[in-house]
Amino acid sequence: MAPSIWQILIILVIVLLLFGTKRLRNVGSDLGAAIKGFRKGMQESGEDKPTEQLGQDVGTSDTAKSGDRTESGSR
Repeated sequence: MAPSIWQILIILVIVLLLFGTKRLRNVGSDLGAAIKGFRKGMQESGEDKPTEQLGQDVGTSDTAKSGDRTESGSR
């Protein structure tokens, strides 16, 4: 059975009385900063990935241009 709106309100009031508005505000701002940092890290890791792949592609094309053969290619 899902909690009703009144049960949720009572729980919120109890939490507010236990922790106080200032502490809840600090927790909310800390949580927001953590989420913002996580998103920034995800964007930075997404930007790094294409450059790594580009570097790998350049390395394979240099090998192909130099005429080096692999063992499977020489048989």
